[in-house]
Amino acid sequence: MLKGKLKLPDKARRVFPDRLGSLVAGFDEKAEEDGGASDLVFESGEELETIQPNGYGSSGGESGVEDFEEERMDRVEPDLRVRQPRPERDGPGSVMAAIAADERRSDLEYEVNQPEVNLEKLQRIASLGLPDGGGLRATTWKLLLGYLPPSRDLWEKELTENRQKYAKLKEELLLSPSELARKKGGAMSYCDPPADSAIDGPLKRREISQEDHPLSLGKASVWHQYFQHTEIAEQIDRDLPRTHPDLKFFSGESSFSRKHREALRNILLLFAKLNPAIRYVQGMNEVLAPLYYVFSTDPNEQNAANAEADSFSCFVRLLSDSVDHFCEQLDNSAVGILATLSRLSDLLKANDEELWRHLECTTQVKPQYYAFRWITLLLTQEFNFQCIMRIWDSLLANPFGVQDMLLKICCAMLLCMKSRLMSGDFVANLKLLQHYPEINIEHLLQVARDISSDSSSYRLSLSL
Repeated sequence: MLKGKLKLPDKARRVFPDRLGSLVAGFDEKAEEDGGASDLVFESGEELETIQPNGYGSSGGESGVEDFEEERMDRVEPDLRVRQPRPERDGPGSVMAAIAADERRSDLEYEVNQPEVNLEKLQRIASLGLPDGGGLRATTWKLLLGYLPPSRDLWEKELTENRQKYAKLKEELLLSPSELARKKGGAMSYCDPPADSAIDGPLKRREISQEDHPLSLGKASVWHQYFQHTEIAEQIDRDLPRTHPDLKFFSGESSFSRKHREALRNILLLFAKLNPAIRYVQGMNEVLAPLYYVFSTDPNEQNAANAEADSFSCFVRLLSDSVDHFCEQLDNSAVGILATLSRLSDLLKANDEELWRHLECTTQVKPQYYAFRWITLLLTQEFNFQCIMRIWDSLLANPFGVQDMLLKICCAMLLCMKSRLMSGDFVANLKLLQHYPEINIEHLLQVARDISSDSSSYRLSLSL
C-alpha cells in the first residue's frame, strides 16, 4: 500500500481546514484505513435534490471525424452552451472595461511568472475575475487551492509526484483484483496447467486462498472489498449523465464527452473509497465539474492530459472546507449544514432586518427551503457555467476561505431580489429563490464584497 499520499501544505490547511480527518488523511495514509476508519456511515444518493439549469439542450452522439473536430474545438475554444449577456455597444464604458480587463490579465501573467508567487496579490487579482483562455485560470486555481506551491521551481516536482501517486491509487483501488494481477504480470488462470507440466492432459485447478476467491464474503477478501463499492459506483453512473447536460463537453455520446465522464467517475469513486465515512453523495459531481473542465481545457497539453489527477487533488482540497455539509450525522453540530444556514440567516438579519423579517417571519421562507442547495453545491445549480467559473474565482480567492465568501454571495442574492421578495408570498418567494433569475454577476459579487465579515455592525445600502 502507498505511504505519504498527497499532503496538504500548512497554508492550504489553514484556508481549507480538514475538519473530517478521513477526507485528507485517507489520501495521505491509506494504509491506516482498515484500522482507523470513522464509525460514521452516510447513506449516499438521496440527500441532495438537484435541478437542471436552464440552457440549450445537448445534441445527439457524434462519431469519427466529428468526434475529432469537437475534441479539437473543446481544447481550442471551449463550447459553453449557455446564455451569455449581450455585449455592450461600443462606448466609453465598454472601452474602459476592456482596458481594465487587459490590465488584470497583464498583472496576472506577471504574477504567476514570478519565481515566488505572492499569494495575497494573486488573491486580489483573482477576486475581480480571471480571464478566459491561456490557461491562466487553471494555474491560478491550483495556486489558490494550495495544489501548486508559491515557488515556481517546485511546480514540476510537485505535479510529477502527485500525478504518480494518483496513478498508483487508481491501480490499487479502481482495478478489479484480477485486472490488477494481470497488469502486474502475476495473473494465472485457475485452470492453467502447472508450469512444470511437460505433457498435455487434464487441466488442474490452481489452489487459491479464501481471501482471493471472488465469492468470498470475508472482510479481508480483496474481492469483497471491491464489490462493496458497487452500489456507490451505480449511483455515480446515474448522476454523471445529469452533470451540466447543456454542455456538450459533458453530455452526449461523443468519444470525448464519454472520456470526460469516465474521468469524473474515477475521481468520485476513488474519493468514496478513500473516505468511507463520507463516501459519495449526490451532488458531488456538480462540485467536481468546474475543476475538471478548467483543468482539461488548459492549452498546455501536458496539464490537460493530467487533468484527472490534478482535479482529484484539488477536489479533495476544495471539499475539505465544506465536506461536513454532506454528512447527515453532523447536521445538528456546529459544523453541520444547519449551523451554516443559521449563519446565513444571521448575516441577512444584520444587513437587512426588514427583508429577513419578511422572509422568515411573515412568509415563513426559511433558508433550509432554498439555500441548502446553494451552499452544498457551491452555487453550481443556480447559474450558467460561465457565471459559475466567475463566481468561483471569487470563492477561491477569498483569504478567509470558500465558506466565508459563499455566505456573502448567498446573502447578496437575497438582497439583490429584495423588491420582488418583499412583494411576494410564500409560494412566489420560494419559486423565485429555487429558480434564481439571471442577474449581472459583477454587480452581485460587488454587493457580496461590500458585506463586511463583521456583519453585526454593518448595514448595506443598495442602489439598484
